[in-house]
Amino acid sequence: MSKILIIDDDPQVCELISVMLNFEKHAVEIAYNAADALKLYKSHHHDLIITDILMPGKDGIDTICELMELNRDVPIIAMSGGRRALSSDFNLNSAKLVGAKVMLKKPFTDIQLRQAVKQAMA
Repeated sequence: MSKILIIDDDPQVCELISVMLNFEKHAVEIAYNAADALKLYKSHHHDLIITDILMPGKDGIDTICELMELNRDVPIIAMSGGRRALSSDFNLNSAKLVGAKVMLKKPFTDIQLRQAVKQAMA
């Protein structure tokens, strides 16, 4: 069982991912913004982090950079559905450049999520 931190400003996305991961017997914590995520990570040192890229306030790219400063070895899955001016591919490529290990394009299936978790933890 792994401790996984989910970071996304959309509560429905967090809940969906949490249910999928709990089914796989992972312990899950949720943060709806970068500031809360960084506090949680500093106190609990999760085995895996799953973060959205486009969030209000501090975005996922900045969050990944800060997490990498705390622990370069923590695997990170970046996820994005894109927005009008920014495609999900652009967002995910940017996340990879700053340290994300696995990219996950929204929307995704439970099978894709499980594969991403397995790949990130390998």
